[in-house]
Amino acid sequence: MEHIKAIKEDNHKVFNQIYEQYHQQIYSFIILKTRSQYISEEVTQLTFIKLWKQRKQLNEHLEIHIQIFGMARQVMIDLLRKESNRFKYEGESANTPFTDSLITAIESKDLLKIMEQDIENMPKMRRLVFELSRKQGLTHKEIAQLYSISPKTVEHHIGKALMQLKQHLYSIML
Repeated sequence: MEHIKAIKEDNHKVFNQIYEQYHQQIYSFIILKTRSQYISEEVTQLTFIKLWKQRKQLNEHLEIHIQIFGMARQVMIDLLRKESNRFKYEGESANTPFTDSLITAIESKDLLKIMEQDIENMPKMRRLVFELSRKQGLTHKEIAQLYSISPKTVEHHIGKALMQLKQHLYSIML
């Protein structure tokens, strides 16, 4: 967390250390997702440019690697969209469905992973009630009977679970 404070205070030395520490990891992360050396190189460079330009907005309560990888993911999606549009305007639309589906797959897969992890981290009863409702399709009354609790308690657990998921998703989108 002290790295973030130093970067926010325009410390080039710390920024260079972060660059050295995470450059290869970002590149590997992007090449794994896109299988494109060009896109991986571009995204890696643009990520660190974005990090420097947006240094004043960094969150001092969130680990630097989480913020950098979040930026890299967003830069990758932006670049893929830009490339997709370029293909459309240049008449190379045969590649567009691949790029569009790649963007959608990356966004969906990452979002699904985040939501599954959030569900796993819920208190046990909340998680069980939520999964029975949303994954198994049981009614509030059926879940209430299964655990010998009131339907209102089931409703409360589901409401809390949904609120937790919404709050986390909202914080990711910022």
